[in-house]
Amino acid sequence: MGEGEKQFYNAVLVLALLIGVIIAYFIITIIRYHRRYIRLQKDRIHAEIQIQENERKRIASDLHDSLGPLLSAVKLNISTIDVTNPDDQRIIQKTAKYLDEIIGSMRQISYNLLPNTLERKGLIEAVREFIAQVSNQQALQIKLFIVKESIVPKNIEIHIFRMIQEIIHNTIKHAHAKSLQIGISSENKHIMILTKDDGQGFDLAKVKTESGGLGLKSLESRCEILNGIFSLESEPGKGTNCYIKVPCS
Repeated sequence: MGEGEKQFYNAVLVLALLIGVIIAYFIITIIRYHRRYIRLQKDRIHAEIQIQENERKRIASDLHDSLGPLLSAVKLNISTIDVTNPDDQRIIQKTAKYLDEIIGSMRQISYNLLPNTLERKGLIEAVREFIAQVSNQQALQIKLFIVKESIVPKNIEIHIFRMIQEIIHNTIKHAHAKSLQIGISSENKHIMILTKDDGQGFDLAKVKTESGGLGLKSLESRCEILNGIFSLESEPGKGTNCYIKVPCS
């Protein structure tokens, strides 16, 4: 091989190495940008959910601490009015009944925003209480199985409770199921939730493409925030299974 050919091949080799370095640089840059984008998206979702939870907590506190006592005082004052006219008595009785309904609705709204049981007694009792309330209002039969309890930090409890709420609401609204089973367990510093319903099921890929997914984005977002795992299995006519695994540390 002549000197000219050697120089030519060396130049081609250097050029190939240079192109390789440039390509590798762009690939690394794209990967870093993608990771940064995912991290920013995760931080944004986390901030949005945290703002939402703080606002729920504030509204629930206002309803419970301000409007509740005020309405109760109004009812008490009305009940002390002494009237002899039967028509006036009926009006007062109706007004007292309406106030009872308003107070009951307000307490339900306050509970849905932030259940006091979650703060006082923890996740499991809050889930039990929520299931009891839903069972009194809906035909859906919900069975809760606690395989193994674990200590869950407060900042994680609220997310898990919201996810269970979302699953129950989706089952009632979309699945047309007769029964829903919810299992909660813990293993290796992780809490696991498994749910199974006997509803109509759905085409998961189609739902995600067409509608964004029956509240699925909320479940996925909360799991992502907690560095957890979210898995959903469903087919038309075969019900829906949901699996959630979240680290508790």
